Amino acid sequence: MLHIVVCIKQVPDSREIRIDPKNNTLIRQGVPSIVNFYDMHGLEEALRIKDETGARVTVVTMGPPPAEKGLKECISLGADDAVLVTDRGFAGADTLATSYVVARTIRKIAETWGTVDIVFCGKQTLDGDTGQVGPGVACRLDLEQLTYVNKVVQVDEENRKVRVHRLLEDGIEVVETSMPVLITALKELNKVRRASLPGMIRAARYKPTVWTTADFPDLERAKIGLKGSPTIVAKTWVPEVKAVKTQMIAYDSPEAAAAQLADKFMTKEMQTLLDWS
Repeated sequence: MLHIVVCIKQVPDSREIRIDPKNNTLIRQGVPSIVNFYDMHGLEEALRIKDETGARVTVVTMGPPPAEKGLKECISLGADDAVLVTDRGFAGADTLATSYVVARTIRKIAETWGTVDIVFCGKQTLDGDTGQVGPGVACRLDLEQLTYVNKVVQVDEENRKVRVHRLLEDGIEVVETSMPVLITALKELNKVRRASLPGMIRAARYKPTVWTTADFPDLERAKIGLKGSPTIVAKTWVPEVKAVKTQMIAYDSPEAAAAQLADKFMTKEMQTLLDWS
């Protein structure tokens, strides 16, 4: 039986994000959190494979205790198990430190529930927007990686092969590789299902597995949290809102309006060139 791990992240709802004008930071207080949009498409594809092959699906996230809500949402959709990795020692992690902890968590999941064959991540997160964690996890676990996937063509459990379509700037690339593999999902990959009533009831009663730094005795403390995060944000700012003057042009005919618009755009230099010609 295939074992699929889906990495998710609880992020602020981008529709509700506001900026503090004094310190130019995100105002998170009072902003609802949602499961990262692209991660949900990774989960949906894992569940689709589960429907076809009977695979086991485990969802994992690293974050504060309230991230349990996002895991329960994944359980309501059909995931089998969920793991919350939470500890103050993980706070302030950048993508390098995050990929280190998530990779170690996937290793522990494999030791607990069996070998992991496929890992799904979203293409990127809505808050960080870097697209670095998925590939970082793949490198740390020495997995084949298929990024920017917009279609999973085939999962061959018997021959341990996966064939996908990757969406590139100049077209579609068809790739086949061996499991274990990490796939980063695009929104075009699928349409996310809705939770069923039995799924919602199960999710309401479900308690995710919670792991802290104590559950990783060989974790290198210098590689987690702020200590393990070499990324430095030197400065942030909000673009100034500039007033734009407008002028309405009202004429009886489109030709007259076009002529008046052309006159407005005409500069002295352009008029000089026209006169010379």
